[in-house]
Amino acid sequence: MSSPSAYQRLVQRVAARLPDKAREVFLHPAGPTTIFFWAPTFKWGLVIAGIGDINRPVENISLSQTFSLMMTGLIWSREITIAESARGVTNVYVALTNVYNFTRGYMYQVQQQQQQGDPKKRDKKK
Repeated sequence: MSSPSAYQRLVQRVAARLPDKAREVFLHPAGPTTIFFWAPTFKWGLVIAGIGDINRPVENISLSQTFSLMMTGLIWSREITIAESARGVTNVYVALTNVYNFTRGYMYQVQQQQQQGDPKKRDKKK
């Protein structure tokens, strides 16, 4: 068997200094030393950013960015099962916040095009 990596040694050193209850949480197979903890944590950051974009002026909303986040959330929302509920629910919220922001941005752009007139239609009239 190979020797533990530097990361594994560091985790064990930190765990040795923790109280028993905290050590159990720290070393849990889905605890803060694994991707299973951090992936949903960072996805909640995307949700918080989406909620923050609700107050952003509508002309500053990036349709390509909100569309890609919306689709990512929708595609990965299928993971909602009892075992994967944290990630699944996070993906639903990523999708919902970005559906709202995408709709706001899209409606604004459509409204702007209607107010200014479609340049393609103006060129045909000449």
